[in-house]
Amino acid sequence: MTSDPIFRGVLAGEAWAIARAISLVEDGTAAGTELLQAIFPKTGRAQLVGITGPPGAGKSTLVDRLTAEIRKEGKSVGIVAVDPTSPFSGGAVLGDRVRMGRHHSDAGVFIRSMATRGHLGGLARATGDAALVLDAAGKDVIVIETVGVGQGEVDIARTSDVSVVLLVPGTGDEIQALKAGIMEIADIFVVNQADREGADKLAQAIAANQALKPATTNEWRPPILKTVATTGEGAPELWAAIVQFLAHSASVSAARRRQRQAYRLRELLSQQFLQQLEQALPAGHLDRLVDRIAARDLDPYTAARDLLAGAHK
Repeated sequence: MTSDPIFRGVLAGEAWAIARAISLVEDGTAAGTELLQAIFPKTGRAQLVGITGPPGAGKSTLVDRLTAEIRKEGKSVGIVAVDPTSPFSGGAVLGDRVRMGRHHSDAGVFIRSMATRGHLGGLARATGDAALVLDAAGKDVIVIETVGVGQGEVDIARTSDVSVVLLVPGTGDEIQALKAGIMEIADIFVVNQADREGADKLAQAIAANQALKPATTNEWRPPILKTVATTGEGAPELWAAIVQFLAHSASVSAARRRQRQAYRLRELLSQQFLQQLEQALPAGHLDRLVDRIAARDLDPYTAARDLLAGAHK
C-alpha cells in the first residue's frame, strides 16, 4: 500500500488523491478499506468541528465565513458537507460547494459534498471515514456540516470534537430549541440570521432552557452567539468560541474521540456480521423472512433470535 499513488498522494495532501480516496471509502470498496487501514496510524491530529441545524438555517454560508476565519490563522481546512440524497442519481442534492465558491482556488481548503443515501442521523455513513482521509492529508481543522437537526439526528456529537447547533428565528425553532436531544448535543448555540425579527426571542428561549439545568463547577455552559452569515457578522466570535471550548474541554474531547472509535467499531462489526450472515444463508432467505414478518406470520424478534442461533451453530 505504501507504494500506492493514492496513499502517497493523500499523505502529501494532494487534492486529486484526497478526492479519489473519499470516493473509494464512500463506495465501500475493498480498496477503500485497505486505504483506511494504511492511513489510520497517520490520523488523530485534526480538530473536528460539527455544524448542524435545520434546512435553510444558513449552515453552508456560515461554514464559508468560518473557513475564512480559520484560514486567517494559516490553518488548513477540510469540509465535508452532508446533503440529502437525490432520488434519481443517489448523489448530493443541494451541492453545498456552490455556496463556498470563493475557497475553490485555495489550496489550503478541500471541500467535499456527500449524500446521506437514506442514513438517519443527518450524517452520511462514510462521513467519519472521509474525515479520516482529510486528517491523514494534514488538514488542521475538519468541518462537518450535516443536514437537518432533531432528537434522532445526534450523530454529529459522536463524529466531532465540538458541536455547533444553528437555529434561525421565525421558523418555530423556539420549540426546536426545547428538545432535549438538541440541548444535549450543543457545545455552542448559534442564532443565525440575527438581523431578522425574533432573534432575541429565540436566544432567550435557549437561555431559559439552559437555566433549567443547574451548572456544576467548571462545567462548560454553551454560549449563545448571534451571527449574520451573509455578511460574516459573528463569524470571528464563533471561531473564538470553538477554540475556547477545545481548550477548556480537553478531557471531553478525548472522551469523544474514544467514543467515536467505539461507535465505529460497533458499526463495522454490525455491518460485517450482517454481510457474513447473508452470505451464509440460502439465496432469498432473508427476503422470505421479511415477507413473513410483513404478513404477520412471524415476529421480527423471533426471526432475529433464530438467525443468531443458526449463526452460532
